[in-house]
Amino acid sequence: MRSLLLFLILATTASAGEVSAPRAAELRHLVEQDCGACHGMTRKGGLGPDIRAQTLEGRDAEGLAQIIKDGIPDTAMPPWGPLLTDQDINWIAQYLLEDTEE
Repeated sequence: MRSLLLFLILATTASAGEVSAPRAAELRHLVEQDCGACHGMTRKGGLGPDIRAQTLEGRDAEGLAQIIKDGIPDTAMPPWGPLLTDQDINWIAQYLLEDTEE
């Protein structure tokens, strides 16, 4: 419930267009905490697969954004589209592809 509330707050405070620096910080936190719940806190995998940049190399941001938005049916990957804006989802997809920090 707490995560759902956090997502709703984050989704309603997003602005159209580019993601602001404060919003990017919120989304980085979301990736670390909420994505990390299934993909591992270091994103090396867990319930979900490894989603580190080196593992995602060769994937395109649009395809990742679609997975984030719609989830993967019959798996634990939920659709985040109802909770996040398209700008947020696109930012997360690009962040996953580019973030090489471990």
